[in-house]
Amino acid sequence: MAEATPVAPNAELLEWPKKDKRRFLHAVYRVGDLDRTIKFYTEGFGMKLLRKRDVPEEKYSNAFLGFGPEENNFVVELTYNYGVSSYDIGTGFGHFAIATPDVYKFVEDIRAKGGNITREPGPVKGGSTVIAFVKDPDGYIFEIIQRASTPEPLCQVMLRVGDLERSIKFYEKALGMKVVKKVDRPEYKYSIAMLGYAEEHETTVLELTYNYGVTEYTKGNAYAQIAIGTDDVYKSAEVVNLVTQELGGKITRQPGPIPGLNTKITSFLDPDGWKTVLVDNEDFLRELK
Repeated sequence: MAEATPVAPNAELLEWPKKDKRRFLHAVYRVGDLDRTIKFYTEGFGMKLLRKRDVPEEKYSNAFLGFGPEENNFVVELTYNYGVSSYDIGTGFGHFAIATPDVYKFVEDIRAKGGNITREPGPVKGGSTVIAFVKDPDGYIFEIIQRASTPEPLCQVMLRVGDLERSIKFYEKALGMKVVKKVDRPEYKYSIAMLGYAEEHETTVLELTYNYGVTEYTKGNAYAQIAIGTDDVYKSAEVVNLVTQELGGKITRQPGPIPGLNTKITSFLDPDGWKTVLVDNEDFLRELK
């Protein structure tokens, strides 16, 4: 009787992200006036201020905003560094997206609050979905998407990448995401892939955009990272380390607790230099309490 072929340790390790309990926690980025942005997001977008903290010894403040509690919703984490009033968004960061049942009303509310509408509401080119684009006070773009209902209004983070197939492989293997939608638009010379942990209308997704022939983008110093929950930062970091050897990228913080906070994290860059932080699920919930 033939012996069963043993499973290679690496192959077994690479299965971990698919079994892990993962979800998008928050996107972190820098703003020049924290109170101004909080006012715009709460009054214009209808977000709630969930928590705020000031860390004078480190000369920065944070605010967390979203459409529901952090325990089960994707939120934004705004960072204000004392004395810094503006940042360079760069050419690589694309937009965030908010889903709403009525884009026209949403945009009028934003306009009434002095918001900058960069694309008026209307159907997408070659399709029927109604969208609009607005710019916040720091210049971050938000796509407003019409959906009858959604459990997660803050539904997209769009980043530009230099090699779409490489990026898809990276996020599938390193983070256990799945491609929920892929579109190629040769007439406009771009391709996109939506990746996440559930279907596009059910959750937040990462939208990766490849513009034909463009392999590099500037990162600026405004957008920082996306945070994702995991049940084991140590095992997750091992997986990421394996995948970076194959596809590029690097671990920027070895797994372990943050001094003083004891929340375990690890962080890394993807092949394009976009940063992701993996956060221990239990520690994150304890931090919220």
